[in-house]
Amino acid sequence: MTTPSPSLAQAITKKQPEGIDLYARFALAGALGCSITHGGFTPVDVVKTKIQLDPATYNRGTIATFRQVIANEGAGALLTGAGATFSGYFVQGAFKFGGYEFFKKQSIDYLGLEKARANRGLVYAFSAASAEFFASVALCPLEATRIRLVSTPGFANGLIGGFSKIAKTEGLGGFYSGFGPILFKQVPYTVTKFLAFEKFSEAILSTMDKSTMSSGTATTVNLGSGLLAGFAAAIVSQPADTMLSKINKSKSTGEGTVTRLIKIAGELGLRGSFAGLPTRLVMVGGLTAGQFAIYGDIKKALGADKGIEIAK
Repeated sequence: MTTPSPSLAQAITKKQPEGIDLYARFALAGALGCSITHGGFTPVDVVKTKIQLDPATYNRGTIATFRQVIANEGAGALLTGAGATFSGYFVQGAFKFGGYEFFKKQSIDYLGLEKARANRGLVYAFSAASAEFFASVALCPLEATRIRLVSTPGFANGLIGGFSKIAKTEGLGGFYSGFGPILFKQVPYTVTKFLAFEKFSEAILSTMDKSTMSSGTATTVNLGSGLLAGFAAAIVSQPADTMLSKINKSKSTGEGTVTRLIKIAGELGLRGSFAGLPTRLVMVGGLTAGQFAIYGDIKKALGADKGIEIAK
């Protein structure tokens, strides 16, 4: 009998991560993927928010709005809320991607592999929606701070100052006045994002031999599938994204969230609800492509790329 080489023996005996260790790796990969991409897109997010909140002023398209913001507030304004963006999406990405993998595994265990595979669309949707609920709870205070910093120049000096000011003057309600809109935005967005990504990647991979696929090819598939999924998710969630920006622009007036949402929806109308969509398509398409590419590569680097797959 031939004795395996030391390196081969190590590969054979190396134990795959499982349990909390496995989901912690998923969470870290998701946290880095979301925070790096959202942080990098902060200038685009600032422009998108300006268009949504003040369409009367910023109504000449994405490039023109970049120029207007720089002319009116200086180039530094394009990085307004960068700290809140990076921090918020680090936490949110951990819950979103780690939670998606967790709830997908729970669904497969509950249904059984074959039944889960036959109903994989529902498994993807349920897992994404469940993960996003908890991710939104974590994200909401930081997103409220980011929007206030962008919408009200001079409101505070950065993340800590803005967070502290809202906490002091408005309390917990100031952070969660946009929780309803953020759920209306994020749950459909995340369900569409993961469902579309899984379907697009499944369709692309069905034309390839996965056993001989290189790491570069896998990253390219993740990028392409993520870009298409991002476009779909941006369109589905755009009205709620606009309402979220509006509801966080000013402090709560004591009205209920539903009352405020109805009032804002009436003021916006259908056309107003999709203000800033071209900018957001660019932003979300790029974000989602980058997130899935980074997530896949970091998962592999962390040895957490052998999860249960139910794609045919």
